[in-house]
Amino acid sequence: MIKAGIIGGSGYTGGELIRILLNHPQTTIDFVLSTTKAGKKLSKAHPDLLGLTEMEFTDTVNPAVDVVFLCLGHGNSKTFLNQQKFSDSTKIIDLSNDFRLRKDAVLEQKQFVYGLPELNRSHIKSANYVANPGCFATAIQLALLPLAKAGLLTHEVHINAVTGSTGAGIGLADTAHFSWRNNNLSWYKPFTHQHLGEINESLDALQKQKGTLYFMPNRGNFTRGIWATAYTTFNGTLSEARALYETFYQNAAFTHISEEEISLKQVVNSNNCHLHLHQHQQLLLITSAIDNLVKGASGQAVQNMNLMFGFDETEGLHLKASVF
Repeated sequence: MIKAGIIGGSGYTGGELIRILLNHPQTTIDFVLSTTKAGKKLSKAHPDLLGLTEMEFTDTVNPAVDVVFLCLGHGNSKTFLNQQKFSDSTKIIDLSNDFRLRKDAVLEQKQFVYGLPELNRSHIKSANYVANPGCFATAIQLALLPLAKAGLLTHEVHINAVTGSTGAGIGLADTAHFSWRNNNLSWYKPFTHQHLGEINESLDALQKQKGTLYFMPNRGNFTRGIWATAYTTFNGTLSEARALYETFYQNAAFTHISEEEISLKQVVNSNNCHLHLHQHQQLLLITSAIDNLVKGASGQAVQNMNLMFGFDETEGLHLKASVF
């Protein structure tokens, strides 16, 4: 058994991480840090935990835990690690964007590895510090990695993706309110979303010269999940494209290619990514669906933890979606 600590456990990703780790057979939760809720039961912030644990939030950390998950707002993880020291043997998994880009991946003597298992599994296994990918970045990279690996991203790629309201975090914002989201749809950060940086770095590592990505992110009127579509020129058959994807993901525990059309509810509450391929003339359309809080955040963080500690990659992540 390993001991885990969670920093910033009162938000959405923290809550999902607690839910998963409570049922992980190889892990116990040593502490959940929240400076605003110290002394209160976890179930006060996460009602779905009622009856599952009597743990309380704390405002102190155990610096000798085996693994620490940072569920802090973007820009806060680096500050926290500069102020709080952990033992040399403590592994750190950051769920913010502080260490995802190569230029930001080193903090003092800590070298962070980009934590997309389908791309960096071998590096993650030997890493002590992992930067968990962004939610949009996960869905989009899994849609495009096989094409980049084959050197086939030679033309423009047009991406449209919709995320649930939990992607905006637990803090209040006008566009996260029920009265805004319900029966509504809107875009934000067109062509400039921050996840493009990590997406491009991963694709560039596989294909040096590729077409430009044009990414349009949207706010959806639902709570959980990401529904992403990407299309680009493809000079082959649909069967050839499917074989390419099946070969690339043949050892991927959670990424699955469906011959049938997919829907978002197939993956919500699970750590799965479902992909579907469709061809129209010389265009290949790739549809990708994930849960932004699980495969896009906390589930993938546990998947990385499993790899780092030599556990089975799927340990604690046998989660089923509720389609109906």
